[in-house]
Amino acid sequence: MFIPAAQSAYRTLRKTQPRVRLNAIFKNGYSSKVEYKPIRSVLVANRGEIAIRVFRACTELGIKSVAVYSEQDKMHMHRQKADESYIVGKGLPPVEAYLNIPELIRVCKENDVDAVHPGYGFLSERSDFAQAVIDAGLRFIGPSPEVVQKMGDKVAARVAAIEAGVPIVPGTDGPVTTKEEALEFCKKHGLPVIFKAAYGGGGRGMRVVRKMEDVEESFQRASSEAKAAFGNGAMFIEKFIERPRHIEVQLLGDKAGNVVHLYERDCSVQRRHQKVVEIAPAPRLPIEIRDKMTEAAVRLARHVGYENAGTVEFLCDESGNFYFIEVNARLQVEHTVTEEITGIDLVQSQIRVAEGMTLPELGYTQDKIVPRGYAIQCRVTTEDPANDFQPNTGRLEVFRSGEGMGIRLDSASAYAGAIISPYYDSLLVKVISHASDLQSSASKMNRALREFRIRGVKTNIPFLLNVLENQKFLHGVLDTYFIDEHPQLFKFKPSLNRAQKLLNYMGEVLVNGPQTPLATTLKPALVSPHVPEVPLDLSPEAIEREERGEAKVTEPPKGLREVLVCEGPEAFAKEVRNRKELLLMDTTFRDAHQSLLATRVRSHDLLKISPYVTHKFNNLYSLENWGGATFDVALRFLHECPWERLEEMRKRIPNIPFQMLLRGANAVGYTSYPDNVVYKFCELAVQTGMDIFRVFDSLNYLPNLILGMEAAGKAGGVVEAAISYTGDVSDPKRTKYDLKYYTNLADELVKAGTHVLCIKDMAGLLKPESARLLITAIRDKHPDIPIHIHTHDTSGAGVASMLACANAGADVVDVAVDSMSGMTSQPSMGAVVASLQGTPLDTNLDLRTVSEYSAYWEQTRTLYAPFECTTTMRSGNADVYLNEIPGGQYTNLQFQAFSLGLGDFFEDVKKAYREANLLLGDIIKVTPSSKVVGDLAQFMVQNDLTADQVLERAEELSFPKSVVEYLQGSIGIPHGGFPEPLRSRVLKDMPRIEGRPGAELKDLDFDKLKKELQESHTCVTNRDVMSAALYPQVTNDFLNFREKYGPVDKLDTRIFLTGPKVGEEFDVPLERGKTLSVKALAVSADLKPNGIREVFFELNGQLRAVHILDKEAVKEIHVHPKANKSNKSEVGAPMPGTVIDIRVKVGDKVEKGQPLVVLSAMKMEMVVQSPLAGVVKKLEIANGTKLEGEDLIMIIE
Repeated sequence: MFIPAAQSAYRTLRKTQPRVRLNAIFKNGYSSKVEYKPIRSVLVANRGEIAIRVFRACTELGIKSVAVYSEQDKMHMHRQKADESYIVGKGLPPVEAYLNIPELIRVCKENDVDAVHPGYGFLSERSDFAQAVIDAGLRFIGPSPEVVQKMGDKVAARVAAIEAGVPIVPGTDGPVTTKEEALEFCKKHGLPVIFKAAYGGGGRGMRVVRKMEDVEESFQRASSEAKAAFGNGAMFIEKFIERPRHIEVQLLGDKAGNVVHLYERDCSVQRRHQKVVEIAPAPRLPIEIRDKMTEAAVRLARHVGYENAGTVEFLCDESGNFYFIEVNARLQVEHTVTEEITGIDLVQSQIRVAEGMTLPELGYTQDKIVPRGYAIQCRVTTEDPANDFQPNTGRLEVFRSGEGMGIRLDSASAYAGAIISPYYDSLLVKVISHASDLQSSASKMNRALREFRIRGVKTNIPFLLNVLENQKFLHGVLDTYFIDEHPQLFKFKPSLNRAQKLLNYMGEVLVNGPQTPLATTLKPALVSPHVPEVPLDLSPEAIEREERGEAKVTEPPKGLREVLVCEGPEAFAKEVRNRKELLLMDTTFRDAHQSLLATRVRSHDLLKISPYVTHKFNNLYSLENWGGATFDVALRFLHECPWERLEEMRKRIPNIPFQMLLRGANAVGYTSYPDNVVYKFCELAVQTGMDIFRVFDSLNYLPNLILGMEAAGKAGGVVEAAISYTGDVSDPKRTKYDLKYYTNLADELVKAGTHVLCIKDMAGLLKPESARLLITAIRDKHPDIPIHIHTHDTSGAGVASMLACANAGADVVDVAVDSMSGMTSQPSMGAVVASLQGTPLDTNLDLRTVSEYSAYWEQTRTLYAPFECTTTMRSGNADVYLNEIPGGQYTNLQFQAFSLGLGDFFEDVKKAYREANLLLGDIIKVTPSSKVVGDLAQFMVQNDLTADQVLERAEELSFPKSVVEYLQGSIGIPHGGFPEPLRSRVLKDMPRIEGRPGAELKDLDFDKLKKELQESHTCVTNRDVMSAALYPQVTNDFLNFREKYGPVDKLDTRIFLTGPKVGEEFDVPLERGKTLSVKALAVSADLKPNGIREVFFELNGQLRAVHILDKEAVKEIHVHPKANKSNKSEVGAPMPGTVIDIRVKVGDKVEKGQPLVVLSAMKMEMVVQSPLAGVVKKLEIANGTKLEGEDLIMIIE
């Protein structure tokens, strides 16, 4: 190698002396006359990272670099890295632009270029190109055209190998151009065989064939790929050696006949014959085998008169036998690992040899070339390993690389904003690590890859990381079957990509409006609710307890949950009954906001106040925080997982029992499910943190109730069986639901094993006197069972009724914090606490604490202005005693009435609700039976029908679906039976369900459901499967949303609902210790031709831009439709590319797996297969159509 002074002299010599004759006699006996001509400028007939690699070598040698680029590459980095750049191939397809030899020569001659470097791929192994360069008076930086031709011709190379005494594999004597010739060879020599491009390498046009019926199709595809990549589709066929290692020897020769090897590389980690990871030197290769292999490679090079850099490739079997494959008469993609272990710059060496310098002059004699350590190269590509490595294109929204000691990066398009096109190879960056041993080198590579942050396109980094952590790889136990035999390499933990997904979500809201329907035009308030602090106890006594391993200073005080966890449900119930004070259940976390804010309160705001609740309200009976409508609303409208909500609340509130609403055999759904679904749901709920199950049935139908009780009890939860209350037990004229009806029901539930008995007054009909009568009667019959009362304050009498219950012997009543109480919610917590202060039933809650808690919710409530019940309901209303509308339904019914255009007729809707209830037989009204009544009421108002008219015209009217299903018996049997003759007139000959609706349903196959979900979604958990069992389409939509937009539950509520204001700065806490700092900068006023608007953000101080489709603007622009991933009938493009072959037409019958279309992209062809059997209904493509990923190809019925 040159010392600095020598390098300086060398550059001066190049500039001042156009030609120098060197006559030298060397110690090794070589005598030569080599003409030395310095090179002043080099054109690289290539693109991407290899072009930049050569430019850098030129710059270091003081040589001018010249780039060429296609029209599609005009924004590519390689043209900017060169000293000069010139466009080629105007009007030509992307690849052909770089194959246009006359135009490349013209650029050289017009711009004083001395030499041409071909890089790899494209024209690098075309002898006619090398000859054209020389014929034009230029120098070709590579072997002579004769050698390129001989080594590029697989047959000629085999002949040369035989002549040089190098072992070979049996194969064809010449190139094969027809499938008939291929079939003949296979029949003669047997299978397996391998097809290889006769005029190129790199894995393009390569196929292994093991079945005779695959020969013709594989040959056509391989030949077509070879023609697209190298301009010639001729193939070479040879026997395929099983379980080989792929080892190649790097050579360097000069014009004087000197040849040295730079040791070997192991390229066995391949996928479909394309190298993925390369190692130098080859691990675990015996020295004697290495020496024989390198000696054979040098012998072959000398035999053919090889000069410049090149590679001889071998297959090495398990016995140590090795066979010549081919010579790559060019620089290889993986030359980097050889450079790292030898310290020799191969590209500079190529240039110097082309100038006429000899290897000894460069200091490259075999004895001086010694490998040091191990180097690994990983090719980071824009391919999706989870989707069969299909090329992924698009815009690099984020690019951050891994760097540091022992890491080298060779790249071209790796920067934020770069466009990854479908026209060229998917290589993004080559990452090279170097260390003293293989394990250390792999460790550096692993660390570097983990530092990468690439957003906007998918990459193969997850796959590479799995390779690097495989024990066989780390110990160098490799062969070409390595990837095929390790399916675990394809099990990925996908990148969370949370920040970019959240930016996309906010961009979507800014461009296209709210992504959850808003009930009114009101906007969320510009407030940030104050969260009251929980002071830490840092007293010496507390610190001492912590040091003894007892309670940490951050732990909350103990609560009733400790009894449940330590002693079980029976002991818990006994403790509740023994308490002298009135216990409270706080509904603020569920029923209160269901009643006042359309169930829209998000986990974000619940979790903020949770630490305060756990420390200040530890003596609550329970916190109602889950189940009922909150489950599907979380998925459907809030785009968050209800299971994650429960889990996170449990982490923050470990001491207070949680309570949920379980709709008996309906779980948290609105229909009947197989029994195993209800059991599995309860089991998973307990595992995730649930304690108490308030089990009810919308008709008080015992079989449904008891199933829910059994499921909750078997799961280990506290069973709180609920009697849904309606009517008025203090009114002797109302006999259907009298005192005896309720006490008999209580007897049955106690007999069935309930731990706690609940009266569920869902409409707030329980007047104080009725409460006294009912609770006294039940307490007299069941002195030991805890009694829990739930009501709504719609009439305004809720506090009085709850106090009456408490005085009559109830143990627990439901309340909501003051600012979330009243009207259709629960009675005020503060009012009940204050009313009982100083009495035997004193709740032992501090009114000041309640006030602080209430202040938080008073502010938080303003964030949900679009859902505020006071928009349509200004106060409580005692007419609830007439219409009996449940509190949770009252405001929802109002919003529904407004959305149906019945806002001015809501009084009529309320009256119709009463009439509908009587028509249906005066039923218990709670979800889902309340929905039946509500649907019928709105149907009556919309169609201007009286109750008598409904009954008279029942046979001809088209009733709401919920009404028909109720009358069929799909939610159970009402007390007193179904109403006649209404039922018979509506149903006519429709089937009826006798008995418990779910009893006849087959058990759900959870494993099958999980597999179905995994076909469409990544990272499907058992929780997702459970959600899908209850709400299939809602869950599918949620999973799609989450995959696209990430954890939107982490955003502040105002930003989630209506997006940030331009210029606004805010934080997004993702998890403990990880917070995003975001600033919304601007929304582009200009619309791109494809209907895209650019939205700009600053994320953690760095500029980020997201591209959002403007859904309004795009209505006036033709954009190719996208396939709906959740609809298997719609076949989408698996990768961006061009349609080159359509094999079906509209009306054709197709079978599952049948080839439909062939796409070409990135020099790779892919056959799109039918996902199902059916008939082609519609084609959205033609030959030549350019598609983006997921573009709709066709619809199959």
